[in-house]
Amino acid sequence: MTKEQIDAVLESVRSWPEQDQEELAELAREIEAKRKGIYVMTGEECEAIARARLSDIASEAEAEVFFKDRGVA
Repeated sequence: MTKEQIDAVLESVRSWPEQDQEELAELAREIEAKRKGIYVMTGEECEAIARARLSDIASEAEAEVFFKDRGVA
């Protein structure tokens, strides 16, 4: 794509409904993270982790070991 084509697409996105704009933004974030080798959690993933931290499924120490073993924390 040329710079002009990209600009035209981005300009049309401004008229999309907010939900569609957010979906596109999420896809762009995923692509950028993949290119950089960095994973960026979605809002839903952050919320799920926050809910899990409040539950009694596993202690904080157990969760820490779990994530450390998988190279996440």
